[in-house]
Amino acid sequence: MKAEELDKIFDDGIDISEYLDMSTIKKANMQTKKVNVDFPEWIINSLDQEAKKIGVTRQSIIKMWIAQRLKAEKSGQFAS
Repeated sequence: MKAEELDKIFDDGIDISEYLDMSTIKKANMQTKKVNVDFPEWIINSLDQEAKKIGVTRQSIIKMWIAQRLKAEKSGQFAS
């Protein structure tokens, strides 16, 4: 099918999902990239305690906290 045909079907409000290969779809900016960060032992211990409290892994709590801070920075909550 040509792009113009698909555009017309979409513009007509018809579901185009049957024409899409969902196995190759990727969310924008969601590809992961591995990084290594060195922390003092006391930070690791504190992270592990906090992660255990809410039932997640150390990696998950680090991701959650960094994402929360970045969102706050973006919204101007921590603006200088």
